[in-house]
Amino acid sequence: MQLGINLGYWGAGMDADNLTVAKEADKLGYAVCWAAEAYGSDAATVLSWVAAQTERIDVGSAIFQIPARQPAMTAMTAATLDSLSGGRFRLGLGVSGPQVSEGWYGVKFDKPLARTREYVEIVRRAMTRERLSYEGAHWTLPLPGGPGKPLKLTVHPQREHIPLYIAAIGPKNLEQTGEIADGALLIFPAAEHLEETALKHLRAGREKAGKTMEGFDVVPTLPLAVGEDSQVDALADMFRPYTALYVGGMGSRKQNFYNQLAGRMGYEKEAAEIQEKYLSGDKDGAAAAVPRSLIDSTSLLGSVDRIADRMRAYAAAGVTTLTLAPAGFTLEERLTALRAGTEALERAGAA
Repeated sequence: MQLGINLGYWGAGMDADNLTVAKEADKLGYAVCWAAEAYGSDAATVLSWVAAQTERIDVGSAIFQIPARQPAMTAMTAATLDSLSGGRFRLGLGVSGPQVSEGWYGVKFDKPLARTREYVEIVRRAMTRERLSYEGAHWTLPLPGGPGKPLKLTVHPQREHIPLYIAAIGPKNLEQTGEIADGALLIFPAAEHLEETALKHLRAGREKAGKTMEGFDVVPTLPLAVGEDSQVDALADMFRPYTALYVGGMGSRKQNFYNQLAGRMGYEKEAAEIQEKYLSGDKDGAAAAVPRSLIDSTSLLGSVDRIADRMRAYAAAGVTTLTLAPAGFTLEERLTALRAGTEALERAGAA
């Protein structure tokens, strides 16, 4: 099992610190540095900035928004980033949710599975540098009846195959991800529930494609906070607003993928309460309603030895790249957490 780091969204007031964290992760031997985008900073610019100031660590999009870019544009960006970074780019994709897709990008959030499949097919085809033509339900290239003609990518990627990941939560999305991608980006992953909530669906998709899980990258992201084991409750409290935002406010009452995931992990009643409070404007109440056990099972909290025990559980469950989001109120606290991550992995013997 390797370690990665997730910088989250750029522009949250910690940009200079984020670059320092990424450079330290590079020195410590972390495998990959991910950056996110929604409706603020874009991930491609951030990854270019990080890649230019690091040497070994891969840079990955977690995620590029599918509704934000035409698939051919994503192929161009991926090829360019891979070339500029010396073959260190990993392409992560996701459909986002209805509020962002329709509210920010003006793209109807319908048939996300079919759209993702076509999108991936076009991106892969474009990056082969053959002349691009495609006929699907959502994209047709070139447009029929017009002056367009099949074109081919003029940029030469550093590698023939750029690893492609999909952010997946629901069972059907996970199965399709196993079928068409090289890896899965997971959020709120509890080691004890990973087989039921994710791996069995990914495995079904791999089998559908005539493949095994060999070589498939399972990549959950976990918040990380280091302290004494007696401080676990206080450390968990740091992530109450984060968990409440996703479980309670990331989507509508009818369509919140994170809320549904919490329900599949046995927190259906609690997830409903969190959502009700959050959408009613009581964000503090929503945060208070998050069970500590939910935070603890989906984060890495406490001493290095306690974190190492959790890392062993994730490795045993089938995780291949454990992505950390080190927390702290200061840069030094985040760097301390980052270093603790490598120490914990060594103690876990999971590398």
